[in-house]
Amino acid sequence: MELYLIRHPKTAAPDGVCYGQSEWPLAEDPEAVAARLSPLLPEHFHLYSSPSERAAKLARALGRPSYDDRLLEIDFGDWEGVPFETIDPELIARWAANPFGFQPPGGESAAEMAIRALEWWQETRERRLDADALVVVAHAGPLKAIAGHLLGLPRERWLALDFACSHATRIDIAPWGATLKWFNR
Repeated sequence: MELYLIRHPKTAAPDGVCYGQSEWPLAEDPEAVAARLSPLLPEHFHLYSSPSERAAKLARALGRPSYDDRLLEIDFGDWEGVPFETIDPELIARWAANPFGFQPPGGESAAEMAIRALEWWQETRERRLDADALVVVAHAGPLKAIAGHLLGLPRERWLALDFACSHATRIDIAPWGATLKWFNR
């Protein structure tokens, strides 16, 4: 099976603002991004997307997606839409010391986000065992969790997977494991 992981187009969120599930206008045209990415994708595939508008707009430009809330970005709770410079530095330090376990006030931890993204992956893979190709349009967090898990990386290394906005990554999955074919095209 070929798995294509695509991060949504770049948003117009101001620099230095914390956002995960907050909606922001797009800074890139999803139709143009889809036109650039389409030649990288196979002719036939099953398409899945986060229901977030920044992902859904690109997914709709690529085809007819199925949406799943488990593909949403991490929920930063009270930090959503807040400039990082205004967040309590002690909380930022606690987050930096424990990036997977720390839970922002009113939000979820990266571990919780990864659990739901990987739950989605397991269910989808079981339903689509006969599929030749799956395309997922989502956010950096869930894509890092899925790719890191498939590639057998230690959880601490998942954050180093730098999925660029409006780019695709291909992972081939065989009975013996996963192979990264290309990254951020």
